[in-house]
Amino acid sequence: MSPLPATITALVRTRVRAAVRRPARLTPEETAGRALVLRLVSLLLQYPDSELTAARTELTTVVQALPATPAAEHLARFADWFAAQESEALERHYVEMFDLRRKSSLYLTYYLHGDTRRRGMALLTLNQRYRASGWNSDGGELPDHLPVVLEFAALAGPGGGEAPLRQHRRGLELIHRALTDADSPYRHVLAALLTLLPPPTEADRAAVAELVAEGPPNEEVGLDPYGTYGEGEFAPPGTFVPPMPAPPTHVPPAPTSRMEGPR
Repeated sequence: MSPLPATITALVRTRVRAAVRRPARLTPEETAGRALVLRLVSLLLQYPDSELTAARTELTTVVQALPATPAAEHLARFADWFAAQESEALERHYVEMFDLRRKSSLYLTYYLHGDTRRRGMALLTLNQRYRASGWNSDGGELPDHLPVVLEFAALAGPGGGEAPLRQHRRGLELIHRALTDADSPYRHVLAALLTLLPPPTEADRAAVAELVAEGPPNEEVGLDPYGTYGEGEFAPPGTFVPPMPAPPTHVPPAPTSRMEGPR
């Protein structure tokens, strides 16, 4: 039997890979179970205010009742830790992990577009996707905030609903890696989410390594070199953005007998 030509072999390999990555058709029960996991991940990644911490017992019960899957195992590990912590300790840990660290911020477009004007277009595109599906995400958060993206995925379903998660898979990998490096129990919540997505490719792994080493794209043209951000620009999550300065008041200078040098 003669070997296949190289072009045919490559074509077969490409199609096999595509078939492996193509999502399988889900039964209605599987779709409902997937949506429940997405909602739980969305809820657990929100700030642990008094309302959320008061529901910890109920949340643990729901997690324990999930069918045995890798996602359920990760969520159970997190729920055990979450239920055992003091409320103030939970709040401090959440702020440290998600508000004070760029590499584990929950704003997904930051990882893909960084401080560039393209981020604004990406946010607009997400909002348009939500509206086209009849969903209003007006909850006080940007449309790329991971809990918001997860809620949309749960409501809209595995196809178009989960498309933003697949698009931002590299950012999700970076968040998971940062949480793992920090030994944060929130790594289990990200790990649960990643089990629902296609496995990373070599290109994904290389891109995440580049993000770790160099950070997201940075648009230097027109930006202040000392890190302030002008109108229409996006600061990294957690960065203080000072208000735009008021225009100077033009007062005619008083007459002087000599030119004054700089003081």
